[in-house]
Amino acid sequence: MGITQGLNSVLERWLPEQRLFLKSDCSTRFVRLSPSTQLVALSGTAFVFGWAIIASSILAIDAISAHGSRDQARRSQDAFEERLADLSTERDNRATEALAAQNRYSVALDQVSQMQSQLLESEARRRELETGIGAVQARLQTEIKDRADDTRSASAGTPDAQGADLQVAFDILSDELKKSADDRADAVKVAADARRTADAATLERDQVIARNDEILTQIEDAVTISVKPFDDMFRSVGMNPDKVLSTIREGYSGEGGPLNPVSYSSSGNAQIGQGEAKAQEIMITLDKVNSYRIAAEKMPLAMPVKAAFRYTSPFGRRWGRGHEGIDMAAPIGTSVFATGDGTITYAGWQRGYGNLIKIQHELGTETRYGHLSKIKVKVGQKVSRGSLIGAMGNTGRSTGPHLHYEVRVNGNAVNPMTFIKAAQNVF
Repeated sequence: MGITQGLNSVLERWLPEQRLFLKSDCSTRFVRLSPSTQLVALSGTAFVFGWAIIASSILAIDAISAHGSRDQARRSQDAFEERLADLSTERDNRATEALAAQNRYSVALDQVSQMQSQLLESEARRRELETGIGAVQARLQTEIKDRADDTRSASAGTPDAQGADLQVAFDILSDELKKSADDRADAVKVAADARRTADAATLERDQVIARNDEILTQIEDAVTISVKPFDDMFRSVGMNPDKVLSTIREGYSGEGGPLNPVSYSSSGNAQIGQGEAKAQEIMITLDKVNSYRIAAEKMPLAMPVKAAFRYTSPFGRRWGRGHEGIDMAAPIGTSVFATGDGTITYAGWQRGYGNLIKIQHELGTETRYGHLSKIKVKVGQKVSRGSLIGAMGNTGRSTGPHLHYEVRVNGNAVNPMTFIKAAQNVF
């Protein structure tokens, strides 16, 4: 009492004693508000006001950071997809250029082959003409000698028809030999030009193949890097990536259509075969990425609450018992959304959970949403990721309005934060 009176006397200068009068028809009463009572009331009011400011700041910071992380992940994904599209377009362009260079190379080879054939024919013709000319010259020499030794008694003015015929033949052979020599020179020139064209086409083809191989290597590195986050994501949530891929491929394995005969190139088989092998490896990796993307779309990776909220209880031990989910606190009526595509298997009251919704997803995953104030879906209904399914409440075993969110894999409860963080790391 002495301490209280001393405190009141100290506070009297700033908080003088107040009296609250309560008047009725027959009497008048009053309540004394001592300085210490006023101090306690003011302190409590200041504490409540400060707590409200701090809680609001935390909720705002959480909302801003979550929105910024999603935007950054979306920008990173868009940039990666744009870079992959550019590389694919450049690869297609280089493949078209390689095909054109291959065609030009084949045409040049055909021209060289034709020129070589013409050159060989011209050479054979020249040899034949040279042989014929030699025979004619030998015959002419024999005829001239026989003519000189012929009887001098023959008339000098008689024309030698046989010598004239040989002279005509000799002239014809000379003309043909000159023409063949000219044709051979032209053929040699054309063959040299064709050979230079073929060498240029070969160089261009090799450059295109090298560039195409470089592009394929870049694409291979890009798709290989893109696979690792998916592997890490599925392993972090306790799922076997190989089994996930096997399940997805079983559901997406249709094929068919008419088949065309396979065509083969007669030249450049080694380079083209190597490029096709690398392209096949890229297609296999891209198929793996696509299968992972399909699996990710079927898993509950989204946030169940899009409005501002506060994490109030993590996954794990709590109050000596296992807490098989996470708690997100926000005002009653805050919208709750499905975190993945699935089917409603339960929508009603369940002890402890209050109003509860269960959604069965593919790949053996299930999500639960407890303590709801409203349920806006029915059993058997198909829902998509982001579909509105209910509203946050305070039903069941609850100390305040919040959402109890669970994720189960093959019936076993896992930490939902691993799914949420995995989605942020990948997307």
